[in-house]
Amino acid sequence: MGGSSSTGRGKTKGSSPLAMTPVEEVDISAVRYKPPTLQAPHLTGFSLRAFVWLMESPLLGPLITSVLKSQNNMPQTLQQTVIPERPMYYPEYPPQDTEPGVVLVGEDRHPVERVHEALQYLPSYDPSVRWATEEKLPFLYWKIRDFAHAYSSGITTPSVVAEHVIAGVEEWNNKKPPMPMLIYFNADDLRRQAEASTKRFEQGNPMSILDGIFVAIKDDIDCFPYPTKGATTFFDQIHTVEKDAVCVARLRKCGVIFIGKANMHELGLGVTGNNPNYGTARNPHSVDRYTGGSSSGPAALVSSGLCSVAIGTDGGGSVRIPSALCGIVGFKTTYGRTDMTGVLCDSGTVEVASPLTSSVEDAMLVYFAIAGSRPMDKLTLRPSPLCVPNLLSPDNSNILGSVKIGKYTEWFHDVSDREISSTCEDALKLLCNTFGCQIEEIILPELEEMRTAHVVSIGSESFCDLNPHYKAGRRTEFTLDTRTSLALFGSFSSTDYVASQCIR
Repeated sequence: MGGSSSTGRGKTKGSSPLAMTPVEEVDISAVRYKPPTLQAPHLTGFSLRAFVWLMESPLLGPLITSVLKSQNNMPQTLQQTVIPERPMYYPEYPPQDTEPGVVLVGEDRHPVERVHEALQYLPSYDPSVRWATEEKLPFLYWKIRDFAHAYSSGITTPSVVAEHVIAGVEEWNNKKPPMPMLIYFNADDLRRQAEASTKRFEQGNPMSILDGIFVAIKDDIDCFPYPTKGATTFFDQIHTVEKDAVCVARLRKCGVIFIGKANMHELGLGVTGNNPNYGTARNPHSVDRYTGGSSSGPAALVSSGLCSVAIGTDGGGSVRIPSALCGIVGFKTTYGRTDMTGVLCDSGTVEVASPLTSSVEDAMLVYFAIAGSRPMDKLTLRPSPLCVPNLLSPDNSNILGSVKIGKYTEWFHDVSDREISSTCEDALKLLCNTFGCQIEEIILPELEEMRTAHVVSIGSESFCDLNPHYKAGRRTEFTLDTRTSLALFGSFSSTDYVASQCIR
């Protein structure tokens, strides 16, 4: 429930209750930033166990959750305030004009065709950049087109790379402390997939530019025949994987090689990636630090160089947070743009399946492999046509120079260590000095309200999905972290949920 706050729409006090100013009448100039005032206990060990027991107690639990919510101003925001907007249960987007320098792509086409078309709008691949000398190069992230060139040129084969991946997984697992990036890994199955890909290249018939590309799948996405546990100790016992999730099936049609199910924060209910069940996937750049979560394993695998691509899920930063902390590219796709069938969180209104990659170029190619709304979303959300940036177009010759970066300075510098914001400042300066990006000062009103609305939305939807198992006696099989969250989420009322959708 972390986050920062600022004064928002000037809640006006008539007689009673409080009322928020309609969004059209918000005076941004009157917004004043206030540091976060989050009130929550910091507990470990026996005290944490005792607290969870109290939270789950039918008598004391409601009292504790009520106190916690009151300390964080949730009842005032959700139950004691008139919100003038109507509720919005799905993120809807008004029709947009087509941007210059983009090309529309039919999303109903075969994934291979979409990827091939996206490839046509990338700058030509120059192998000399990577293969210019005989000298052994320092570590660099191999991009998808690097692998494709190496395979088609006979420099290496998917089978040879598979052995390196297997050795890398074993090496990381045997480190002290260990680095459990995968929850499920089958070396023999990896070799089998790689051998099939190698034969396709030998016959001059790769399925696509993604053939032979090693991809990790987060453990809340079905990837047949691997089990889906959601990083719990038991979920595979009640959830049978009979086929691939749609996003995985689309990648399989392109010839990718799946290396296994990646570690994650249990059920995605956290942003650290800490997992007592299978061990924590540490940050490859600094193993005493978290990757961030909940897509911790996917980020660690790509960041370590073991694979170029991983697929994660993101409802509140679960792809973007670990990507940022691990120095890779995380792309949260537009809600409804990717079919979520076969993903544990497929019934919510915030979660999407999204790529984590070693480069923007790779994120673009993978996105066009997995993109495509499910039929109902096409009817209800009416998404804009799928489009790809044409990086060869004159409109995109200085594409970064046209980018405006919004910076809320007071929020930007509200961090525990000024070194963090200083490093981010250096990154912004690099973007401006090297690529000509423009910094514009902005204000984000109602941060506290947004944080509250998001917690209630994603928390209520998660609890609704898990409640049957929670009530059926599986409660004690979750980690203490998850049980704490679920106890809080179960206290949210229908009034809280509707009010959150009004804020949305």
